[in-house]
Amino acid sequence: MDDAGVFVVKLQPMTSITPNANLYPASAMSSGSGVAASVAGASPTFSPLYQQIKSLITQSLQSGEWKPGELIPSEMELASRFKVSQGTVRKAIDELSAENLVVRRQGKGTFVATHHEARAQFRFLRLAPDEGVPHYPENRIIEVRRLRAPAEVARLLEIKSGDSVVFIRRVQSFSGVPTILDDLWLPGSIFKGLTAERLNEYKGPMYGLFETEFGTHMIRASEQIRAICADETVAQLLQIEKGTPLLNVERVSFTYGDKPVELRRGLYLTSQHHYRNELS
Repeated sequence: MDDAGVFVVKLQPMTSITPNANLYPASAMSSGSGVAASVAGASPTFSPLYQQIKSLITQSLQSGEWKPGELIPSEMELASRFKVSQGTVRKAIDELSAENLVVRRQGKGTFVATHHEARAQFRFLRLAPDEGVPHYPENRIIEVRRLRAPAEVARLLEIKSGDSVVFIRRVQSFSGVPTILDDLWLPGSIFKGLTAERLNEYKGPMYGLFETEFGTHMIRASEQIRAICADETVAQLLQIEKGTPLLNVERVSFTYGDKPVELRRGLYLTSQHHYRNELS
């Protein structure tokens, strides 16, 4: 309380935090370095050390220092690079592996995850047969065209309404039975040159094509699922009766930096399949 009888609260200034130089190579901390500049200008963070190493490794993945399918440096090499213990690096790699950004192979090392691996293809394809083992569907491209993004598509892709997008419609069949009708919207600025001819020529998974030819690696997706009935157009494309119940799956897929790079709306016929997910 001051002399006038008014309560006064005095705040002590926060102590400044100096970035841990041991987390970065000497070259990265030199004057003008992008890493040094970003660290110096960033707000203080209190994440565990292994989380900071995980972030640095992710930055290297995002920048393309190690390409999909390539071997990354060993834990010992990364520990030396970042001036931390091998155990700290191992914990960071554990989380990256759990998030499917890298893949450990016994006796060979750790590799950047790629959509060309069989295990990765079924990570984003959740429809499984009621009987038999999961297998990848055959694709039939209905149309591919460039158009201006409608407002809702633009919002979900975090682009401006009216920006260029690539629209793809395809039917996926299992053992010759049309089962999925997919509508996809992709940012036109990223997927320049994507045509129906290229999609028809390519025999692997679509995400593998995106990764190889457009430098876009899908790392996670968010989905909303609801039940609908097939309208006349959908019924014709899936060769079913109008009014047949379908699962409507809307997915937004993200690449590094949580950047949305695909909006997909799929209609799933579940007379012989079911949508499978594992919760942990």
